[in-house]
Amino acid sequence: MTLDFNKMDGLVPAIIQDDKTSKVLMLGFMNEEALKKTQEIGKVTFYSRTKNRLWTKGEESGNFLNVVSIKEDCDKDTLLIKVNPVGPVCHTGDDTCFKEVNQEHIMFIKYLQDFIDKRHSEMPEGSYTTSLFKSGVNRMAQKVGEEAVETVIEATNGTDDRLIYEASDLIYHLIVLLTSKGYRFEDLCTELQKRHKIN
Repeated sequence: MTLDFNKMDGLVPAIIQDDKTSKVLMLGFMNEEALKKTQEIGKVTFYSRTKNRLWTKGEESGNFLNVVSIKEDCDKDTLLIKVNPVGPVCHTGDDTCFKEVNQEHIMFIKYLQDFIDKRHSEMPEGSYTTSLFKSGVNRMAQKVGEEAVETVIEATNGTDDRLIYEASDLIYHLIVLLTSKGYRFEDLCTELQKRHKIN
């Protein structure tokens, strides 16, 4: 990483984004020392322009920003840091410094897909997901069929709570099946985008 710290007198802006929800949480500034410490400890550390010192976000509140990835922009003068935040980010108690609620439940699908990918590559013993992968594609496909039937039954003759429960089982088992075939849930999104037409 070869950042240009000269444009802003030794500092670069650091955009902090939630890795799971993609919400922008805050903006801070880093000098070379702050970036180095961030990389070393895995928690976002800024340079405070008012206190003229390094400060690790959460050092007093415990609301740390645990680093997932660090990327530089095309001009090499800005950072995008994706994090898993611990608690609210803003000193006011808000989820973000832009007064946004940091919740995008649909993004949990990506997290679940990544989790299932990891299970597929590591195959830890004692995991239900691992047992599905080991059972073979026919059994995984059968599970998708079973969950689809149960979803239909709950939709026509059951309760709303059970419908959501069974539909969730269906989505989970479908992701497992797709993963076993080398695909991700995003591939379904791509196909749906191709079919979508604005009327």
